This record gives sequence, C-alpha cells and structure tokens, in this order.
Amino acid sequence: MTTVVHAPESAGAVAHDPAWLSLKDAAIRLQTLQIQDGSVPGAGDHEQAHELVEQIIAGIHALAPRFPHDSEYLRLAVDDFRRWADGGFGVPDFLDSLVAFEPQLHREDGLAHLVVFPMYTQNGSRDRLVEAVLVEVVWPEFVSELEAGDYSNKLFVPIRFLDFTPGYATNSAVLFPETVAMRAVPKFTWGAIFADREAARFRRVLDAATKVTNLELPADAAELLADQKLAQETFVMWDLIHDRTHMRGDLPFDPFMIKQRMPFFLYSLEELRCDLTAFRESVKIERDENADPEARRHAKLVQYAVIFDRIFRFAITGSRVRNYDGLGGQLLFAWMHQHRVLHWTDTKLAIDWAEVPAVVSALGDAIDELYWRSIDRPKVAHWLAAYKLVSGTVTPNPASVWAKGPDALPLTGTPREITDQVLDDEFPLSMFYEALEKKMRSVIESTAGITGEAPLPGAAA
Repeated sequence: MTTVVHAPESAGAVAHDPAWLSLKDAAIRLQTLQIQDGSVPGAGDHEQAHELVEQIIAGIHALAPRFPHDSEYLRLAVDDFRRWADGGFGVPDFLDSLVAFEPQLHREDGLAHLVVFPMYTQNGSRDRLVEAVLVEVVWPEFVSELEAGDYSNKLFVPIRFLDFTPGYATNSAVLFPETVAMRAVPKFTWGAIFADREAARFRRVLDAATKVTNLELPADAAELLADQKLAQETFVMWDLIHDRTHMRGDLPFDPFMIKQRMPFFLYSLEELRCDLTAFRESVKIERDENADPEARRHAKLVQYAVIFDRIFRFAITGSRVRNYDGLGGQLLFAWMHQHRVLHWTDTKLAIDWAEVPAVVSALGDAIDELYWRSIDRPKVAHWLAAYKLVSGTVTPNPASVWAKGPDALPLTGTPREITDQVLDDEFPLSMFYEALEKKMRSVIESTAGITGEAPLPGAAA
C-alpha cells in the first residue's frame, strides 16, 4: 500500500466544484452524439463534439490540483481526448491514460479520484460512452490489516460514489478497467467495487424483506441494517475475500471459463463458492480471540450480509434468463431450509443462527469437493456432477432435459449442443420465491442508481 501524504481537501467538496459540474455536463451532452462503439459518426456533430471535449479538458485541468496522486493519468487523459477529437471522433482509444490510472497504489481511506473514460458500465449500459465519475476510497484500518496479512489482494480497490454521469445511475456497482475503450488489452492491475451502493441496496432490500417475511433480526444484524457506514465496511471485508478467491483453491483450471460456452449453473457455483469462502473465513476470524476486535466484529456481520443478500436480493433480482446469481441465492436458501436451520412456518421466517455456520460451511465444502474432483474429470462429466449438486437441492424445471439424466442428453455431440439443452430458466423460482418476488419487485427496482446517501424508506432524510 502506498501512503499519500498530500491527500486533497475534503473529497465531498469536489462534487460541488463548478469545474466538475461543467465537466459532467459536457460528458452528458457528448453521450447524445455517440453511438454504441463510442464514436461520433455524424460529421455535422463534430463541431459540437469538439466544443464539448474542450469543456471536458478544461474541467480536467481545473480539477487536477485536487488529485496530485493521479497527475500522470489526468495528463494522458487530456492527450487521449485531444487525439480522439483530432482523429475525427472514430472509435475512441484511451489505453495510454488507462494504463497510467493506478488507484490500487493509493488505498487510503477518504482519498478521491476523478475518473473520465469512454466505457460501458457492467449491469448498466453496453454502450461505450464518455462517463465521468467522482469516487472516494473506502479503506478502514482493520481491512488494511487483513489485506496486509492472510487476505492479500493487491488489485482490490473499494470505493464509494461522490457523483457520476448517467451510465452509473443503474445497477452497476463496479468500476473495471476492461470496460474502457482501448486499442489493446493490457494486464489489468486493479478492480474497483462501489461498497456504498452494495451496502445501500442491501439495507433497503433487507429492511423490506424483514417486514414481508416477519423475520426478527438478531441485535447485531439489526445494527447492520440501521448503519450505512457499518454496512459499507462490512461489504468491503466481504469483497476483499470474495475477490481474491476467484483464483485460489482447487480449481477446474479456469473458474471463469473465459470465452467458453458453459451451462450457466457453473457460474452460479463459482460466485457462490467465493461468497461461501468469505463466509467461512469470517467464521474463522470471528472465533479467533487473537484477531483485531474490529475485524472480529465485522466478520460476524459479513456472515449476515452473505446470507441475507443472497437469499433476499440475489434470488429475485434480474430476469429468469440464465440468472446465475439468482440460482446461487435459491441454492443457499433451499440448502438452509432442507438442513432445517431456516424455517417458514405460520407465515414467519426464522433462522437458527447458532446452527447456521456449520450448515452454510457444509455447502461451501460440497462445492470445494466438486472443484477438487474436477481436475480428474472430462469437461462434460464435471458439468453433470455440478448439475447433480445443484439439482439435489433446487428442483429443476419439469420440462428439463438435463433433469432426465445423462441418457437424455446428446453426450456424443459438441459441448455447445449439450449446453443448449439447458433451459433459460432451468431452475424456476419456488412458490415461496414467486410470492416474495411479487411483494419485493418494486423495492428491488428502486435500488437502481442508489448510493450510500439514500435513506431507508420511512427514515428521516
């Protein structure tokens, strides 16, 4: 971790700086001239585009003194904007400035960054438009100590919103370099996650879900619901461990299955594996009497966050078309119910918290065992074993070919032919979740674009 000794003045103040507001306005107006690949094809729009680029550049120059730690990146961003304009506004290329932007070197709590790139926003828009985002690093001392110890993750940058252009008024909660328009793909050295958005939407959904299901929260879980800062720091700890897990453990060579056509339930298991690793590591930290008290406190809260976010938000968010995170939430809920630590009785949800760590850890162990055995299995055999694990807990669609077993599948065909037999909604919502989704739909939808500044419904603003 690099310590910045000359951090800029109050990060929040920059969101009201006239230079930022001018830059943001120019980016928003420029977006209306761009098409999906980021270019401005209309020759009649070039004069206006030039004016808007100059307005953006002027904003960067005016704001740059606030961000001395990003001086080289901002200098190259100006160069990239000028080269794009001078070249006739073709497909933008911001590789030079992207490579110079290295927020992972300055993980200091409260440190702000100005981020301006043509990019798409994950879970937002697939159009590579010029977006401008003001962010602030969230780096509590206990997280710094965890990262310096057993949970090293040099690429992980937790942040919160200060202000943003419309591409981030969406469900997107990540800022990833691979989304930027560039001529070549470099080795990526960082990934940023908006902990404030994750925490805010978690709190709003959990607040509603407890009312709908009549769930009584333990006192510390209720504190997590009531306190945005506490929830935000809890998500930073969760994300730190989750993010590093993707490339750790006994893996089926490449857990992300890059550029491969795979059954979507494989992605469900990978994301759930990482979350359950965070859960199990948090149980270990909570029980370690020699661990930092703040780490132990947040470790217990991570366990609540993993369970509640998975079973209440993940399971019913998004469409039913190959919704791998949705399936992961369904799997965790059904596993807990079938192992009798989660109960839906007399229209009231109850959880036996003392028994939860062992039961939830057992699901993580089952996925780990699947992964460990995968290295000795052919690809399709691994897929079948993964399906058996999921379908043993979550009931498949009655129309499923996969549910009929290997004899019903074209196993002598190509992997794609086998994958194509997986239904878009291979594991439909249960009756419980169908009813819950109807009651929670408007709440889920209301979390698009949310930030940590949003109050809970009914709370004082």
